[in-house]
Order: sequence, then structure tokens, then C-alpha cells
Amino acid sequence: MIGIAADHAGYELKGILIEYLREKGLEVKDFGTHSTDSMDYPDVAHPLAESIENGTCEWGIAICGTGNGISMTVNKHAGIRAALCWNSEIAALARQHNNANILSLPARFVSTEEALAMLKTFMETPFEGGRHQRRIDKIACC
Repeated sequence: MIGIAADHAGYELKGILIEYLREKGLEVKDFGTHSTDSMDYPDVAHPLAESIENGTCEWGIAICGTGNGISMTVNKHAGIRAALCWNSEIAALARQHNNANILSLPARFVSTEEALAMLKTFMETPFEGGRHQRRIDKIACC
């Protein structure tokens, strides 16, 4: 199960990504929003992060205008490693080196084609482990 959440700025891109994932035969849980009406991204970000924390979703996609606010919100949750990506190379490295479990996208700054390419890369790129795992183990604090 893949979780996806977006604010009003990411609503249209969210729909495109959901369609792409479902065409690939993947099950998607849509946490909203469900329109372009202005809303607060934490209202959808926290449920997305919680679904990954509790194992309902394996990984997720978080979208807002810049990708920053929604990424900051999900990263407040233990065990969440959201990576704000703006090209496929960053998406690959986020998976390879950081074992990112949420792809965060800036809807107002990437094209649909770029977002789809990043999603494909994120889905297909494995975590390298090794020295990277040691670093991930040091992320949690307090």
C-alpha cells in the first residue's frame, strides 16, 4: 500500500500520480486533499506519516506547493525519512543513501513529466545499506 497526501497546490499532481500507481497495479491510499480549495497541509501530512509508522502503508508521497511544509511536517514523525526531490538523481540518492520512505514533491516547481520520472526512480531504487545504515541509525534523537 502506497500512501499519498497533498495540499491544494498539489491536488492535481496527486491525481496524476495516483493514476500512474494504479496503472502499475499498486494499491494507493489517498489521504487528501480532495479539491483545490485552500487547506492546511498538516491535516493530510500527519495521517500519511502515521500510516507509515504503523505499517498500513509501506511508503508515501507528500506534495505541496514547494514540498517544504509538508516534508517538514511528516519528518516530525519517528521513523519517517521524507526527501524533498526536484530531479530523478536526487530521488535516487534519497533512496540509495537515506532509505527515504516518503517522496516529497514541490508541485509548483516541477513538471508532470519530472514528477513521474522521480516517482519511477524512487520506486525502483533500492537502499544500499552499509555505511548509510549507520548514518540513518544516528538520525533519531530526543
